[in-house]
Amino acid sequence: MNINIYYGGRGIIDDPTLFVINKMQEILEELRVNVTRYNLYEAKNAIPTLPQTLKNVDGIILATTVEWYGIGGYMQQFLDACWLFGDKGKIAEIYMCPVVMSTTYGEREAELNLSTAWEILGGLPCNGICGYIENTVTLEMNEQYIKIIEKKAENMYRSINQHIACFPASNQAVRQKIAVPKSNNLTPQETEQLSQYVSDDSYVQRQKQDIKELTSLFRDMLSEDEQDNEEEYLAPLKRVFKPQTGFRAEYSIDIEEKKKKLILSIDGALLECNYGACDRPDVELQMGKAVMEDIVNGRMTFQRAFMSGSMKAKGDFKLLRSLDQIFDFEGKPL
Repeated sequence: MNINIYYGGRGIIDDPTLFVINKMQEILEELRVNVTRYNLYEAKNAIPTLPQTLKNVDGIILATTVEWYGIGGYMQQFLDACWLFGDKGKIAEIYMCPVVMSTTYGEREAELNLSTAWEILGGLPCNGICGYIENTVTLEMNEQYIKIIEKKAENMYRSINQHIACFPASNQAVRQKIAVPKSNNLTPQETEQLSQYVSDDSYVQRQKQDIKELTSLFRDMLSEDEQDNEEEYLAPLKRVFKPQTGFRAEYSIDIEEKKKKLILSIDGALLECNYGACDRPDVELQMGKAVMEDIVNGRMTFQRAFMSGSMKAKGDFKLLRSLDQIFDFEGKPL
């Protein structure tokens, strides 16, 4: 039988969790169990690769200390790695005993969190150990406490040895129906390799640099597309322009799908049209791109678009009516 212990505390001398897992390891080894311990604070840079160590185990002990709140960052990182990179088929066969000692409060909530997390991962939780220990010496000198620890270790051994079944839990149903992460269709070998890459700081930095360069590249390409798009509608407007002597007006057309407004400045026979901003246009128009397409293709006029509610306008409505005379798209589609 193989059992791994994953310790998520900080490794301080008077940590009561260390005494508990040392005693459990002693009992399990007397029962001829191969016990391997992983101190997460020592392997913090390699935590994403630790789910690989679950391959050949029959059971695990997740041990942590509540120093102020929750199960601690190292243990949470390990559970996250199991969710992202662990072999769920193998985890479903592994028994887990939670061990949580508290020097403040919240040990029961932390034990429940560990059990719930393991159930969501698909594993088999065993009855664990949790308690409030103000002074580690009190734990070490109390024979009753030591008997409880020994009993829990023996019960875990029996559960694994006899393959005791567990009732289905709603947490597992949630994982199967709702909480399954987006699948990348990776094989267990590819997932293992990915976890190694994630734990490699140099690889992560290279990836970030590549993403930054790609982002810059696509931003430049997008800027070029937007620049090319700023020529849209200018040629057809100039082609159908019918100047009127003495006519002067400035129009601002806000096409919803475009960032900049189309500005039309008319002074007799002179027409200036471009995309930009205008402080005080005589007429402001607002429409969707589909409406503008209909107008330049002769299927709609500015006046009909306004009357039908497809286009909004404000300003000098006499100048609005003049638009269809100055830009006669009917009969001259784009």
